[in-house]
Amino acid sequence: MLAHSSQMTTHLFKTSIMSKNNHPLISTSCRSITPEPPVNSNEECYTGIGASRGISIGECYVFVKDKGDHNIKELHEKNISEEIEKFFTALLRSEKELKKIERVTIRKLGKGYSNLFQAQIMMLHDPVLIDAIAERIGSERKPAHLVIEEEFDHYLEKFVNSNDVIFQERADDLQDIKNRIIRNLHIKKLNSWLPEGVIVAADILSPADIILFSRNNIKGFVTDSGGSTSHISLICKSLNIPIVVGLGNFSQKITTGMQLIIDGSTGTVITNPEEKTIAQYISKKEAEKKYEEDTSLTAMLPATTKCGIRITFNANIDFKEELHAVSPAGAEGVGLFRSENLITNGNNVPKESEQFSYYLEMAEMISPMPLDVRLFDIGGDKLIYSPVKEPNPNLGWRGIRILIDLPEILDNQLRAIIRANIHGNLAILIPMIISVDEIRHVRTAVDKHYSELTRAGEWEIEKPGVGAMVEVPAAVELIEEITKCADFISIGTNDLTQYTLAVDRNNVIVQSLFEKFHPAIIRQLHRVIQTANKNHCKVIICGDMGSDPLALPYLLGCGLRRFSVVTSDIPKLKSLVSRYSIAETEALAIECLKLDTSSKIKARLEAFQADH
Repeated sequence: MLAHSSQMTTHLFKTSIMSKNNHPLISTSCRSITPEPPVNSNEECYTGIGASRGISIGECYVFVKDKGDHNIKELHEKNISEEIEKFFTALLRSEKELKKIERVTIRKLGKGYSNLFQAQIMMLHDPVLIDAIAERIGSERKPAHLVIEEEFDHYLEKFVNSNDVIFQERADDLQDIKNRIIRNLHIKKLNSWLPEGVIVAADILSPADIILFSRNNIKGFVTDSGGSTSHISLICKSLNIPIVVGLGNFSQKITTGMQLIIDGSTGTVITNPEEKTIAQYISKKEAEKKYEEDTSLTAMLPATTKCGIRITFNANIDFKEELHAVSPAGAEGVGLFRSENLITNGNNVPKESEQFSYYLEMAEMISPMPLDVRLFDIGGDKLIYSPVKEPNPNLGWRGIRILIDLPEILDNQLRAIIRANIHGNLAILIPMIISVDEIRHVRTAVDKHYSELTRAGEWEIEKPGVGAMVEVPAAVELIEEITKCADFISIGTNDLTQYTLAVDRNNVIVQSLFEKFHPAIIRQLHRVIQTANKNHCKVIICGDMGSDPLALPYLLGCGLRRFSVVTSDIPKLKSLVSRYSIAETEALAIECLKLDTSSKIKARLEAFQADH
């Protein structure tokens, strides 16, 4: 739940940026799909972030939220009690709405995503937040809507200004609960009606909006804000509804009734499309459908190269609710579970018992397949345990550093994972490793807790393996020692690229410099994979590069045999693996290691892909 200043933490999510869908059969470039329109054409093409796959063609409906009447700026003394009462009534109305939406969610998606609305309902009961607003209404004689705006915006600023994409995206959820309370102050009815079969465009949409609107056979969504891992994106994926997010001020440029094409794979949105453009997208939609049908036939089969080498594909997940999609996609386990998603409100990390129940449920759902639990990857701008503002959070107090400094958090999580490992399929993954001392610290703690639990005779459990994230250059330099100390390693290519190239991947000014095919990254990957294999240390890649079809043959050539990727990418990657022999990918890797620019490396990989 929300709290004041240093008491407050936020939704903690750290994940890799969703990979662009480099479809092997269909071009993803807006320019290559859509011919240059004639001079007098009204057709325009925009590019956002494709967050849920699929193509939709239809009329647009511009949804604008009612923000209420904010004319009153100061209260008379006699109206203070009435205003506080209105505030509490608004909380009750908001809770009633959220419970209704929760019921609809359970019917459509099961209990999993209903947790989102449970978290919002809990926020409505947060005594620190609620008491602060009520007290300020009385002491400052401010109307409720102004105090609510100020209290919520205090935290929203931290979300929006975060360097972490996931953290920024969670601002939408906080914005939704703020707007809901303010709307209910003015007794405004919840608007969930839309015309059937439209594409909804808005500046911002909440999970509640998506759930309610989906009852109207909506063809797709486009939003000005949001990211590929936002809650609305995850819900759209589950509902199989295309969505394009992050379009800037797009909703202000269009009008209801305008014809749109949206491509949730590439992030392309086309307004006023010409007939030939519509025909091209209809053809593309049919081709994608056929491709998905073809890959689904091989998804459940083992991934094997042309020369018979087995390749393993696991899934990256954020929530246990995603587990139901892991096996149907052909995954053979979970290579990355981002456990920080369990910390959804307040400074309160879940208790050991709560974590144990969560991990045990996951382990049983996926057994006998493996599940690698990354320890809480928190810190910097993603968690405010200290009132000290860090000048550069990404290089500050985060990851394993926090867990070592706050042993009660580490110990509770380790004990919960160990206790839950009754099927022997759980493993522990340590984030942000820069030294073998950090691995040894965790290993010592695991040994201690395991000994205590098994000595008591209460548990018949296996000791979980301990792995290390390789995501900073220091880990690459120490890879010889790390692969002798850890049971396995997992390469996080997003952070490794960011820290190696000194490029903030979320900074639009230097975005063009964030290049995963940079020669330095290519050479680091080869070194890490080769060293791990030499030392018989299992190695898996869990970053964006693992989902990129262009990178696949190079990684195979480096000796990588395990991938952990976005679940929906697995069938496509499995299908591609069968086209390659290890001998030719090894030759490709040797060639790429000799090249000195990103453009040369990508050109060589593209040529290799074209030949296969």
